[in-house]
Amino acid sequence: MRPYVLAETNWTQVKDENYRVAILPWGATEAHNYHLPYATDNILGEGVALEAAKIAWEKGAKPLVLPTVPFGVNTGQFGVKFCMNMNPSTQLALLKDLVDVLNRHQLNKLVILNAHGGNHFKQMIRELYAHYPEVFVCAINWWQSVDARPYFDEPGDHAGELETSVMMHLTPELVLPLSEAGDGRSYPYKLKGLREGWVSAQRLWTKATKDTGVGDPKASTAEKGKAYLEATSSKIAAFLIELAAADLNDLYENE
Repeated sequence: MRPYVLAETNWTQVKDENYRVAILPWGATEAHNYHLPYATDNILGEGVALEAAKIAWEKGAKPLVLPTVPFGVNTGQFGVKFCMNMNPSTQLALLKDLVDVLNRHQLNKLVILNAHGGNHFKQMIRELYAHYPEVFVCAINWWQSVDARPYFDEPGDHAGELETSVMMHLTPELVLPLSEAGDGRSYPYKLKGLREGWVSAQRLWTKATKDTGVGDPKASTAEKGKAYLEATSSKIAAFLIELAAADLNDLYENE
């Protein structure tokens, strides 16, 4: 039993424990090229959350990892079989319910640990503040916490070298041989503003990708994945430790 994992612990432990930071891993259920499972984002988000929480717990930060939310925004993948979609409005409703529970039990710091590029929580956090100003809510895209370029030849955007390598480390039994993976080729927009990235729109996965992947996974190794997981988990753990000790009424530096 890991005392920082809500799903594994019990009322005997929880009723007297003074948790200081809640962590909510949030993923998605979607195709990841030919070689990775549909649950890839859930496995990655939870894996980072558990490792970071372990480090923070050992430093006395008292984190609590909540069960992973397994559905993300996948409106661009309706054409890909069984890519499960949860609309942003549904995500906000779920967050309101969860924050309400945390608030009732005086756990007023929540970190959303995001593992899916289609999830964007900034506007939701703003609306949550209007309802629960006493609860501090923030979001981390785990793969952006540490620069991936020193760790990978070509990190990729979706089911590429980064995600594949970490999956090979965490759950090698769920990763098919790389010889079965597609090359992750994607097709850019014809419109210049969208292609350059200063205009945004919903990307249609069946038109923008060849095999549902974005990024070539062929150079992936479990060793690369282990190194990157350790780096990101350590950095996120440091934030958790800092947040646990922070006074929410004194978050800004004064001259």
